[in-house]
Amino acid sequence: MTDRPNASIGRLQDIVRALRDPQTGCPWDLRQDHRSMARHLIEESYEIIDAIEAGQPQDLKDELGDLAFQIVFHAQLADERGDFDLQDIIDAICAKMIERHPHVFGDETQRDAQSVRQAWEARKQASGRRVLAGVPRHMPALQRAERLTSKAATVGFDWDHHRHVLDKIDEELVELKEAIEGGDKGEIEDELGDALFALVNLARHMGVDAEAALRSTNDKFTRRFNHIEDTLQDQGRHPRDASLEEMDALWNQAKAAQKEAVAKTE
Repeated sequence: MTDRPNASIGRLQDIVRALRDPQTGCPWDLRQDHRSMARHLIEESYEIIDAIEAGQPQDLKDELGDLAFQIVFHAQLADERGDFDLQDIIDAICAKMIERHPHVFGDETQRDAQSVRQAWEARKQASGRRVLAGVPRHMPALQRAERLTSKAATVGFDWDHHRHVLDKIDEELVELKEAIEGGDKGEIEDELGDALFALVNLARHMGVDAEAALRSTNDKFTRRFNHIEDTLQDQGRHPRDASLEEMDALWNQAKAAQKEAVAKTE
């Protein structure tokens, strides 16, 4: 049983090598490079999140397998260029995890999550890295905002109470209203970004994942709008044929039904 993961990874490597074989490989796989495969990494990651939130272990297993394929594929691309291979990747992450967890593999004694996180950031900064380094620019914007403010907080650049963040949100909303009244699109975008950033900061202070909160609201909006569409379809109508007042009434109907369903489960 212990040898099975290594054997399975080796088999996956053989499959990827076969797909990339210049003579007998797959034409589509042979055309790929790191850049063209990047979007697949993102898609697979989102599918993993969907499987986790759906609570489906079989789907999660499948999606993690798809991500493993992406990692092995990128390793093969790098190996063909002589840059690194899969073993180099595994060795590097093993070394990093051991170095960054001295409370597990060394003699440090942090036992709570907060002190471990602070020690982790301190070690990275001691190595000469900038405080905000390591936050990918292409992360979803809400998630990136949370990571940026979280990192800044490790050096004391943070509000000391959530009420100050609420005051900042009020300030940003005033500036947003002024920008809207001014009509300059660039200024509106700038002030809207500031307001969103402040809201994400509040979410972090309250221990809420802003990205997950907005995903949940997106799902809630979808369910309620689908109720509007389904109800109108039962009447032989389409939303474009209904008035805003009719759709708003159906929206409130869906909202009430959802609250009732939640109450029954509590």
